[in-house]
Amino acid sequence: MYSGAHNALTDVPGIRVGHAALDGPGALSGTTVVLAPEGGAVAGVDVRGAAPGTRETDLLRPDATVQRVHAVVLSGGSAYGLAAATGVMSRLEAAGVGFPMPGGVVPIVPGAVVFDLGRGGDFAARPDASTGAAAYDAAVDGPVPQGVVGAGTGAQAGGLKGGIGTASAVLEDGSVVAALAVVNAAGSAVDPATGQLYGVRAGLPGEFPPVDVSATALEELRAAPRPLLNLGTATTLAVVATDVTLDKAGCGRLATMGHDGLARAVVPAHTASDGDAVFALSTAARPAPDVPGLVALHAAAADVVSRAIAHGMLAAQTVTTPVRTWRSYRDVVG
Repeated sequence: MYSGAHNALTDVPGIRVGHAALDGPGALSGTTVVLAPEGGAVAGVDVRGAAPGTRETDLLRPDATVQRVHAVVLSGGSAYGLAAATGVMSRLEAAGVGFPMPGGVVPIVPGAVVFDLGRGGDFAARPDASTGAAAYDAAVDGPVPQGVVGAGTGAQAGGLKGGIGTASAVLEDGSVVAALAVVNAAGSAVDPATGQLYGVRAGLPGEFPPVDVSATALEELRAAPRPLLNLGTATTLAVVATDVTLDKAGCGRLATMGHDGLARAVVPAHTASDGDAVFALSTAARPAPDVPGLVALHAAAADVVSRAIAHGMLAAQTVTTPVRTWRSYRDVVG
């Protein structure tokens, strides 16, 4: 097994990713869109957090009528940020993409949000339809920017700066599975015993260079001030995608395996403060796997989520706002 060309969600052929962030004083939030290939993608979801902010997740049940989605939107702004999906829908409708209906199309755009309200200083600075449209316009099928971008702009994890991360794996049969994660957790991505990121344990050979954590850095990591967490003020989100053929139930199971990777990379996960949700997409470009292939796919799905979370923490940069300074993991360990 090895990573794809970009070590990113876009290594699944046909998948595009775009980010947009808010500008202006007091703003620290943004939106990320994952666009499906032409014709859409089969999708599933698994919501494990106790405080989720989601839309269109009921459509992803195996017994629901609609079989394919056209995009997944991840956004800051808590429940307000769900409005970003409207801008993505408008762009898709203008392109003629959506579920065919008499007189037009209805784009199917599930999504979920993270809490970052007020972290830039202005509680009212949050993504809206225009942010979603900007993320759509920025979508590419190449390298994916990571760190303090898109839905990860205002993210924090365990008192450190969080962000967006991504990773991919090419399996022995040539199939691809990849993940993109927004790391904004009540728990920590750092092992307090060693100062290492939990997620690097799932890394491929040479993917994560060794980090020498000094005693001083370890003490700072342990003492990182965590914001006061009320119910619903955190959340880690992920999208897992593959090119093998899965039905909606199979995508739901793939999302469940993604949560295994989340729980290995963030401790604790799925808390009362988190709205943790994982979406899964199948482009169905390759045949359905046999049982050994399915087991390998599931194992890799967990690993790519863990690796994506580690990349998000490593790519994050220190951010200072009127509220406080969120130190990045890299700045702490030097």
